[in-house]
Amino acid sequence: MIRRGLIALCLAVAAVLGPGLASAQSTFRVVMHSDLKILDPMFTGGYIVRNHGYMVYDTLFAMDADFRTRPQMVDKWSTSADGLTWSFTLRDGLEWHDGQPVTAEDCVASLKRWAARDSMGQKLALAIVEYKVVDDKTFQIVLKEKFGQLIEAIGKPSVFVPFMMPKRVAATDPTKQIEDYTGSGPFILKKDEWKPGEKTVYIKNPRYKPRPEPMSGLAGGKVVLLDRVEWVWIPDSETQINALLKGEVDMLEAVNYDSLPLLEKDKSVRLMKARTSNQYVFRMNWKIPPFNDVRIRRAVAIALSQEDFLQANIGDPRYFRTCKALFTCGTPLETTAGTEDIVNGDAARARALLKEAGYDGSPIVLLQASDLGIVKQLPIVAKAQLERAGFKVEVQSMDWTTFLNRIATKKGPLAEGGWNAFATGWSQIDILDPLMTPYLAATCDKARPGWPCDETMEKLRDNYVQASSDAEKKAAAAEAQRHAMQIVTHVPLGEWFGVWAVRSNIEVPPVPATVTAFWGISKK
Repeated sequence: MIRRGLIALCLAVAAVLGPGLASAQSTFRVVMHSDLKILDPMFTGGYIVRNHGYMVYDTLFAMDADFRTRPQMVDKWSTSADGLTWSFTLRDGLEWHDGQPVTAEDCVASLKRWAARDSMGQKLALAIVEYKVVDDKTFQIVLKEKFGQLIEAIGKPSVFVPFMMPKRVAATDPTKQIEDYTGSGPFILKKDEWKPGEKTVYIKNPRYKPRPEPMSGLAGGKVVLLDRVEWVWIPDSETQINALLKGEVDMLEAVNYDSLPLLEKDKSVRLMKARTSNQYVFRMNWKIPPFNDVRIRRAVAIALSQEDFLQANIGDPRYFRTCKALFTCGTPLETTAGTEDIVNGDAARARALLKEAGYDGSPIVLLQASDLGIVKQLPIVAKAQLERAGFKVEVQSMDWTTFLNRIATKKGPLAEGGWNAFATGWSQIDILDPLMTPYLAATCDKARPGWPCDETMEKLRDNYVQASSDAEKKAAAAEAQRHAMQIVTHVPLGEWFGVWAVRSNIEVPPVPATVTAFWGISKK
């Protein structure tokens, strides 16, 4: 009778409170750094799309908290004595969201689509003779020459991530967006609730089988403790802060640095500094004037100065540092080779180089993502610095998704929607060496937007692939950076560290993943 009474009481309370309370207890609401408008993680390099990819899809290998590549969907692998044949066997229990088993054919198709889009994948593709499907769970990669970073390539943690998709989806033309979002990852996209400009909804995947070992970075057991995750889009940073303080959202992925003093005083909120840094960069379009002239690209590199960018966009010195190393500071491949005489704000020297190159004063179109706080001040600072050096600059503003689409698809002249330059940021885990750094790929039309074209650069990246010892890798990386700064593939503008803000009732892993991930997070 007591038990029946308790049940009746619970039902009565639930009836009074309604379904809202129950759903709030199992729903995690977060404001991400950007709105999500594209769902294909192979179509654009935007980090919001990459983060979406980690919700829905899984990977063959993953990077742990110590930057080591470990198996994820793979159970075991082996290499032939000559290093040319690599065999991979999938672990048991892998299923797509629709209940179908993950097969070796699915993985091969996914790797092929990824390799067509990713700079590291493109290098790997050049070394591959063929993929062989051995059975439903085993496939091989057969090489024509050794590729020392093969595991690191197919386990790369960021753009473009080799996410596994069903064969029918992976067969989509790499230049076109997929329309089927079936994955095998820890969450399922609620496509019917996806409302760009408002929210994106994911629910826990009941079929997902985590690895048995503890979570470490992006590797290990992806144990989901949340029933539902909502990415709520609030473009105004002040409104974001108010929503967090009122408990309307549980987390802000990218805190406005001006708001830190307010949040630091509030006991209902915890701040978390990212473990890894990010690098601001300035990227120019090689295909149209004036940056098809290396002398004018060099003038830009000479005119820019890091400190102004960091002060304008971050402001708090606890969260930024100047750094001219393309492969970031504090890493094994850190070097200043080739960067000694650039990014020093030398307007007079840049102006002289512009005169020598015959710059005619035509306006440079510099794109701005006006709704992404972490980068929106970059073009404003660049405009001021470049105009001191004699450039004429026109800043064109747009939302982040439009920005991504425009830089990716508009290769022609300005009159046809083209552009001359933009500034953006890269996560440290994307740019640790010459092979994985996307903007070092100088493969012409196959390169990332900006489309640098330089055979020597590609040979130097090949040299890094062939390096075996740490000393050889460091020397090869230094030479690649030196040449990159001579031809100016891009310009480093300094580094910063992101800050999360979470409600005090939210428990997160002691060492969060290097990418914003939602496994291992719980809500009291």
